[in-house]
Amino acid sequence: MAAFPEQLLLSELLRRHVRCDQGLDHGAGLQVWMHPPVHRVLGWVSKPSAFGSRRLVWRLNQLRGLTEQEVLAQGPPAETDQAVVDRLPSLIDAAVLDRQQQLIGTLADAAIELRTGRILHYLVSRSDPRLPGSSRWRLSLDRLVDQQPGQVFTALASLDELPLARASVRQEFLRRSRRWRDQVQEAGSRFEERLEGWLEEPPWQGESRPDWPDRPDPEPRRWNETDAWDQWPESFPESPAEDSPRQRRSAPPPNDEDPWF
Repeated sequence: MAAFPEQLLLSELLRRHVRCDQGLDHGAGLQVWMHPPVHRVLGWVSKPSAFGSRRLVWRLNQLRGLTEQEVLAQGPPAETDQAVVDRLPSLIDAAVLDRQQQLIGTLADAAIELRTGRILHYLVSRSDPRLPGSSRWRLSLDRLVDQQPGQVFTALASLDELPLARASVRQEFLRRSRRWRDQVQEAGSRFEERLEGWLEEPPWQGESRPDWPDRPDPEPRRWNETDAWDQWPESFPESPAEDSPRQRRSAPPPNDEDPWF
């Protein structure tokens, strides 16, 4: 059995089956039993069978332990039917309105203190709360202006003013893309600043250039006519007395043997 936590999400409580101290399975949680004016959870309702309108109401102080799949409760529950359960007041699934009284989300969940049942904060969903993996924004009680059955009023302009409690795959991708874009822009700005610094002030200014030696360049050699005549050969080799067979074969025929004359 898992350690008994100090606080728990209401959805975690409702998704578990209720098992009493007699070892009987009383079905999974169906609905919360709460007192909305003071934002306190009094208990929850389970559905013992898939058929019929019989419902079981459990007080929160009957909770004795938690496992991965079950809630351990002590004592008998109170029996009722679905018609009575539908009249129990609750803010779960209530519409969240902004300062212009426009719909911005739905109260999808609540974090409760198990010892007292006090609601610490609500979780707001922008899309349908029944969709798995949707984002959740944390709505504290001091952000609530007013409340009515099925509606809560806030002074928010949008859900972006609330801290994100759980991001969906899409929301996480957008957040990472935004972070990557900011990192690329920051790296580009640093590169541009460094490039502008190089253009304004060379890195070797005030220092000796490491790749150029600190000695005067040798003077270019000037043209001297005397040197040119000294390098001129006194005589040229005479042509051979007799041409080689290759030269004879490649030599053009005399004009008198040219067939075109």
